[in-house]
Amino acid sequence: MPLVHIDLIEGRSEEQLKGLVKDVTAAISKNANVPADRVHIVLNEMRKDRYSVGGTMVSDK
Repeated sequence: MPLVHIDLIEGRSEEQLKGLVKDVTAAISKNANVPADRVHIVLNEMRKDRYSVGGTMVSDK
Protein backbone atom coordinates (compact mmCIF):
# COMPACT_ATOMS: atom_id res chain seq x y z
CA MET A 1 0.00 0.00 0.00
CA PRO A 2 1.71 3.20 -1.12
CA LEU A 3 1.31 6.06 1.32
CA VAL A 4 2.01 9.52 -0.12
CA HIS A 5 2.37 12.67 1.98
CA ILE A 6 1.99 16.00 0.19
CA ASP A 7 2.76 19.26 2.01
CA LEU A 8 1.13 22.37 0.54
CA ILE A 9 0.69 25.97 1.52
CA GLU A 10 -2.99 26.68 2.09
CA GLY A 11 -5.10 28.37 -0.53
CA ARG A 12 -6.07 25.78 -3.13
CA SER A 13 -9.69 25.09 -3.92
CA GLU A 14 -11.40 21.79 -3.17
CA GLU A 15 -11.53 21.19 -6.93
CA GLN A 16 -7.76 21.68 -7.25
CA LEU A 17 -7.07 19.31 -4.36
CA LYS A 18 -9.37 16.66 -5.83
CA GLY A 19 -7.59 16.96 -9.18
CA LEU A 20 -4.23 16.65 -7.47
CA VAL A 21 -5.10 13.45 -5.60
CA LYS A 22 -6.71 11.97 -8.72
CA ASP A 23 -3.60 12.61 -10.83
CA VAL A 24 -1.15 11.47 -8.15
CA THR A 25 -3.20 8.31 -7.55
CA ALA A 26 -3.17 7.50 -11.28
CA ALA A 27 0.60 8.03 -11.52
CA ILE A 28 1.38 5.90 -8.45
CA SER A 29 -1.02 3.18 -9.57
CA LYS A 30 0.49 3.03 -13.05
CA ASN A 31 4.16 3.24 -12.10
CA ALA A 32 4.06 1.14 -8.92
CA ASN A 33 1.66 -1.38 -10.47
CA VAL A 34 -0.86 -1.24 -7.63
CA PRO A 35 -4.63 -0.81 -7.75
CA ALA A 36 -5.78 2.78 -7.31
CA ASP A 37 -7.87 1.82 -4.28
CA ARG A 38 -4.68 0.83 -2.47
CA VAL A 39 -3.04 4.27 -2.86
CA HIS A 40 -3.34 6.45 0.26
CA ILE A 41 -2.64 10.19 0.13
CA VAL A 42 -2.34 12.59 3.05
CA LEU A 43 -2.57 16.31 2.28
CA ASN A 44 -0.99 18.61 4.84
CA GLU A 45 -1.97 22.23 4.32
CA MET A 46 0.25 24.74 6.09
CA ARG A 47 -0.79 28.25 7.02
CA LYS A 48 1.17 30.93 5.20
CA ASP A 49 2.23 32.43 8.52
CA ARG A 50 3.76 29.11 9.62
CA TYR A 51 6.08 28.55 6.65
CA SER A 52 9.14 30.43 5.48
CA VAL A 53 11.49 30.43 2.52
CA GLY A 54 14.93 32.01 2.79
CA GLY A 55 14.16 33.44 6.22
CA THR A 56 10.98 35.24 5.12
CA MET A 57 7.52 34.11 6.10
CA VAL A 58 5.41 33.24 3.07
CA SER A 59 2.65 35.42 4.51
CA ASP A 60 4.98 38.44 4.18
CA LYS A 61 5.53 37.98 0.46
